Amino acid sequence: MSYNNSSGLGRPSSGKRRLKDLLRQRDNRFCADCNAPDPKWASANIGVFLCLKCCGVHRSLGTNISKVLSVTLDEWSNDEIDAMIEIGGNASANSIYEAYFPEGISKPGPDASHEERSKFIRSKYEQQAFLKPSLRISSNTNKKSVLQSSVSRKLMDTFRSSSSTKPEGNVQYIGILKIKVLKGTNLAVRDMLSSDPYVVLSLGQQKVQTAVVGSNLNPVWNEELLLSIPEQFGPVKLQVFDHDTFSADDIMGEAEVDIQPMITSAMAYGDAARFANMQIGKWLKSHDNALIEDSTVNIVDGKVKQGVQLKLQNVESGTLDLELEWEPLDQ
Repeated sequence: MSYNNSSGLGRPSSGKRRLKDLLRQRDNRFCADCNAPDPKWASANIGVFLCLKCCGVHRSLGTNISKVLSVTLDEWSNDEIDAMIEIGGNASANSIYEAYFPEGISKPGPDASHEERSKFIRSKYEQQAFLKPSLRISSNTNKKSVLQSSVSRKLMDTFRSSSSTKPEGNVQYIGILKIKVLKGTNLAVRDMLSSDPYVVLSLGQQKVQTAVVGSNLNPVWNEELLLSIPEQFGPVKLQVFDHDTFSADDIMGEAEVDIQPMITSAMAYGDAARFANMQIGKWLKSHDNALIEDSTVNIVDGKVKQGVQLKLQNVESGTLDLELEWEPLDQ
């Protein structure tokens, strides 16, 4: 599976153009380590974009751990650019490097002190403290290529080796995503005093929908919908409609669900039944997504699950609660 399946990044003539296209993606517009906006630096072998303050700490780690380059000022090799694009940027890397935080540990903010920032970054990359234990590797400066010795590349290899694909026509599927549509809250009025809402989920050519709940702005569905996930996938598109008998159904808001953090984390861990209940990943709230709060990926009773609360977009009001569950085809 490719991490940058939805990026649309090919191989145009300018390597810097490809890099800047990656930087413009929504999850890469904030520093991977402190969420400061507009990062202009990157760790080429880890595959993340960084602010100036975090960049300074990364330089102190040594190039065997983090090779820091300016997005605009430094010269990048094609291999370095390919590595950044292959990893996919901050969301892909953080879903594994920040798979779980021990109690009492939190991510520093943009205004964190140098000491707090340094402690977190060293724990994250040098000690690999928030990584799945079986994926932790020791740094080795004798490797021919820093890129080959990076944790990110090892994680990519582990991810690929644990992926199992089964064909259906010309499409290779890697698993089933169960999405339980739980409830809506304070949905928009589209009839005289209320609405008759239902939810539509789509991924590629697949489209599934819930039942219609009549005359209710706070509907409870508790309805499970299934989507087959191919090797290359984008976000799940969600739309809420008001059912009308004699005219076209009215839109009541929409949102996108980024399923990459969940699937990346699940693939990295393999058989979830072998682990105790724990957090293994996270989809971070940002200005560019519909999350109400950070959404954690967890192993719960041997299953990979994720609770998601969304603020509906392009509408005057409304939120939606979902519960996701991942089921790989090799189980």
